[in-house]
Amino acid sequence: MRASDIFRLVLLAAIWGGSFVFLRVVAPALGPIVTADLRVLIAWAALAIYSRAVGLNVGWRQFWQQYLIIGAFNAALPFFLFAFAALHIPASYSAILNATSPFFAALFAGLWLGEKITLLKGLGFVFGIAGVGLVTGVAPGAAGSSATWAMAACLLASLSYGYVGVYTKRFAAAANPRAIAVGSQLMAGLLLLPFAPLAPPPGPVTPFIAVNMILFALLSSGVAFLLYYRLIADIGPTKALTVTFLMPAFTMIWASLFLGEVVTASMIIGCALILGGTALVVGRR
Repeated sequence: MRASDIFRLVLLAAIWGGSFVFLRVVAPALGPIVTADLRVLIAWAALAIYSRAVGLNVGWRQFWQQYLIIGAFNAALPFFLFAFAALHIPASYSAILNATSPFFAALFAGLWLGEKITLLKGLGFVFGIAGVGLVTGVAPGAAGSSATWAMAACLLASLSYGYVGVYTKRFAAAANPRAIAVGSQLMAGLLLLPFAPLAPPPGPVTPFIAVNMILFALLSSGVAFLLYYRLIADIGPTKALTVTFLMPAFTMIWASLFLGEVVTASMIIGCALILGGTALVVGRR
């Protein structure tokens, strides 16, 4: 990869690593559906202003179907799932489980893009499963509680990310990456909007919550998706999802600094197994 690609990956990891910390702050007050919907709608508004300023042609007539699929599986569904998880498990656990996204991307790439599942990739899957088992087994109150559903939600969100990364490469390669960011956020917001009245914010919605929500949306869905879709276009979906290599480290740092979360040895070992397995899956030493 070029130096510019590496820079984008690190910056994206720092931003998305912080998104799990934002979720722990805003989701309890706004609820998972409203949190997810505000995240994409605020981001879309900012991206729409940006696209108008730079004269970007989003290409609605040609690519609206792709934007709908990408918005559903790369924003609406996983954002809701991670917001739900933030109500029940620490931010670091969500980030570690999110690191399984490249496993799912490799599986879908094997089906759609013809990428072979080699022996090393198979070993990587074994390491990854072991890491997930270790992390989920030591999560606070994991057995027989809402934390179990929260961790399952994180894995389902990771599967969704893996699927849509490959979908974007195969079916939306002709679309401008910046246009995908704009179009998919609006579609995600429209998909979530009918469900928002069914789960009103439990509150209290303070100025602190409002500021965090705005920063969360602008950084994690606005700036981040401009970076992410550019990476998919430049280096492909599997390599782009290696951003999850760095995200748990950033989340642990941010969560320790801002939320006072404790990083345990089991978390680090489980994270290392997942990341090591992911490295084998994507073909990196």
